[in-house]
Amino acid sequence: MPGGAVDTRLPVAECVLGVERSFKNRRWVSRVGDARDALALAQRLQMPEIVGRILAARGVGFDDARTFLNPTLRDLLPDPSHLRDMDAGVERLARAVTERERIAIFGDYDVDGAASAALLARVLAAVGSGARIYIPDRVAEGYGPNTEALLALRQEGVSLAVTVDCGATAHEPLAAAREAGLDVVVVDHHEGEAKLPPAIAVINPNRLDEDSPHRHLAAVGVTFLLAVGLNRRLRETGWYDRRREPDLRQWLDLVALGTVCDVVPLIGVNRALVTSGLKVMAARGNPGLRTLADLAGLGEAPTPYHLGFVLGPRINAGGRVGRADLGARLLTTEDSHEAQAIAVELDELNRQRQATEAAVLQEALAQMEATEQDREGAGLIFVSGVGWHPGVLGIVASRLSDRFRRPALVASINGGIATGSGRSVPGVDLGAPVIAARQAGHASKGGGHAMAAGFTAEVDRLEDLRRFLDSRLGEAIGTASTQRDLGLDGALRPGGATTELVEVLERLGPFGAGNPEPRFAVPAARLAFADVVGDNHVRCAIAGEGGGRLKAIAFRSLDSELGRALLNHDGAPLHLAGRLRRDNWQGADRVELLLDDAAPAW
Repeated sequence: MPGGAVDTRLPVAECVLGVERSFKNRRWVSRVGDARDALALAQRLQMPEIVGRILAARGVGFDDARTFLNPTLRDLLPDPSHLRDMDAGVERLARAVTERERIAIFGDYDVDGAASAALLARVLAAVGSGARIYIPDRVAEGYGPNTEALLALRQEGVSLAVTVDCGATAHEPLAAAREAGLDVVVVDHHEGEAKLPPAIAVINPNRLDEDSPHRHLAAVGVTFLLAVGLNRRLRETGWYDRRREPDLRQWLDLVALGTVCDVVPLIGVNRALVTSGLKVMAARGNPGLRTLADLAGLGEAPTPYHLGFVLGPRINAGGRVGRADLGARLLTTEDSHEAQAIAVELDELNRQRQATEAAVLQEALAQMEATEQDREGAGLIFVSGVGWHPGVLGIVASRLSDRFRRPALVASINGGIATGSGRSVPGVDLGAPVIAARQAGHASKGGGHAMAAGFTAEVDRLEDLRRFLDSRLGEAIGTASTQRDLGLDGALRPGGATTELVEVLERLGPFGAGNPEPRFAVPAARLAFADVVGDNHVRCAIAGEGGGRLKAIAFRSLDSELGRALLNHDGAPLHLAGRLRRDNWQGADRVELLLDDAAPAW
């Protein structure tokens, strides 16, 4: 059996291998599922026991197991009309297509926004209608629709604007658009408010009055449902009697990209969208994605890891430190020369982003230390700096949140105005308190969802904003900060890390938020060597029985306690924890352990 070298009998209700405090200050625990259910699942699916255990630990029952392992759009894609305002939005968009109105797509500057804008633009082009994409500049215009831009679109002759990945709380700009005669359809997934903005339709699974079970959709997923609804409506009107109906599945690569990069839970329909989208992406039909993948050296079938950590950051770089529209342009173009030029520019911008991010992160850490926010139990992380580049605030907030296991808000101050971005941790909803802070007058703008949010506020209101959010989040932060557990799905020997086992585990993907990648402990591992690779990574080799070795790498760990422990092991055994990944470098077919943590083996 592929799982034969894996010991899944980790202790329940006790820490694994006695690790109460690892080098990353984590307590190792077994991801617990009912043992009888695990065995029954494995037997019913005719798969190794480790598969049954992982499914049971993730709450997958008998009725859902086969769909979980084989997620298809046929089984999981909902009827678009189940979302409130979907039919109204579809009807208005269909009328704009058939009457050849000028349409604009107003998107966000992140990957989800760029993918949503490119998806809708490609769909509209395929049905015989053009669309102008407008992506606001992060520095000059900020997030979401703004009055000046919408009125400018109206002056250009645009009669319908569709906002994607934004607009759910844009009350004033949308009111100005309505006054000017510009119809707006909002397609969003961020947390809404009781009062909806004035629009023809507000399509958002996270509206407060929405009862859809698909609240976990990214904006690009909602946009795909809009496209399905539009296609159906145009078919009903006879629009395709004289033209070819497009197959929407050809653009699922964009849906997978935006879904993975927005870190929404990979459950339910999202699993089907990403699974199907990865197959489309592997066919390399999108010139922009194909060129970017080649430039990044991606020579294998794409996985969620590649979308989230190889392609996504480069596409994001345009909106962060370059021109905001580069990502959408890359994903929309059919010109290979244009794709090459944009991909090269994004790659260079990504390197600039990395340098800028590192500088702001160091200043943020120094500020935390000076204000004692780095101490355990300090609550909400709230830092700000004059002139910090707004394009890296979200990434820095994510780094701080991951490191300190608390929500983090990072703000840049310019001309008396602070613009901030925040990231949260599981169990702490950041979006709702930020919206409440805006409603209470502590911020002029504010919104988001559970794991990410943004705001704009006057500098002299920052302390009030911090106190307000800290009071709203304090109890949830206290609970989350005590949950420093690192979940493990089994233990294995170096020799048990085989390609056969990885193939079995891949059946449980796609992995991401809501479906964590299986993680294993390697007890009392002895390192054959450890050294530094790249700018901030530590690689090593685990000595196995009979002279075999298992390659391992700990990303971004050089300056951490984990990295120092690996480099200075002096032959002492270490308990290791990580995820198995295929290593196809230079045509090889090996297995590598991506290290998440380690602890002394004493």
